[in-house]
Amino acid sequence: MRKFNISVNGKTYEVDVEEIGGAQTSAPVVSAPVPSAAPAAAPKAASAPKAAPVAGAKQVKAPMPGTIVSVKVNVGDKVESGTLVAVLEAMKMENEIFAGVDGTVAGISVSAGDSVNSGDVIVSVN
Repeated sequence: MRKFNISVNGKTYEVDVEEIGGAQTSAPVVSAPVPSAAPAAAPKAASAPKAAPVAGAKQVKAPMPGTIVSVKVNVGDKVESGTLVAVLEAMKMENEIFAGVDGTVAGISVSAGDSVNSGDVIVSVN
């Protein structure tokens, strides 16, 4: 599956497209509209300041906009590629966010209940 954002009449939709072996045809699956960046920014600005991403550390980022349900690691925890670091709710589904790198958690930039945009840093790993 590959994910794409498509804009139709000013509304942005996230679309999953399945690649079928050898054939060039794809069937798009259209989901609910993706919230725009402006409404998501307001709740984030209202929350308490979070730890800034650690300079020089590898970053685990949010793959899509949503709300952090829980953070599964603490600063100082050792993680491996594939370790569950957080759970993100997006479009009424809970998505598990995994560390893509090995190392030690150097900083956590979010907490449960925070709204994040695509690309926001969740965890920094040294």
